[in-house]
Amino acid sequence: MKKLYALRLYILFFLMYAVLGWIYEVFLEVVVYKWEFSNRGFLFGPYCPIYGFGALLFIFSIYPLIKNKKLLNKLLLVIPVFIGCMAAATLLELITSYIMEFITGDWPWQTYADYDFNFQARIALSTSLRFGLGGVIFLYFIQPLFEKITSKLSDRQITGIAVMISGILFFDLLYTLFIR
Repeated sequence: MKKLYALRLYILFFLMYAVLGWIYEVFLEVVVYKWEFSNRGFLFGPYCPIYGFGALLFIFSIYPLIKNKKLLNKLLLVIPVFIGCMAAATLLELITSYIMEFITGDWPWQTYADYDFNFQARIALSTSLRFGLGGVIFLYFIQPLFEKITSKLSDRQITGIAVMISGILFFDLLYTLFIR
């Protein structure tokens, strides 16, 4: 029963971070680069699943290093957490680019070819550094906040939200792959 509860929480975390990733991408596109608005995600909805998967990767692989530790011990681990997040996110992005190319024929971030240090326009040093910084912010500040927020929800609320999110993502994926 405890594992099922954890799974439902991870579904919530996945969507929260997928939506935050979409907001981050749109912010970069519209405010920083001054381009026109476009849906930055692969799917129809306002979320980028790669950010959700990246967050779960951080939660499972790196967060245990600092979770429930005293502040001084957490601070001593900032550099390893930064490097771990940078490496994990970059590997995820590389693998995802190959999967996206196989499924759709391309991947959304081919603009990396414009960056000085990139590999096949799939990964780039500047974005990897941002992933490391973002991972530190995520693990030290955002995830503890989300855990506090979700701890106030009842099991029934978490279940309802998780089922709804799963359904929306499933139908969005079907729509994206077979209709759009």
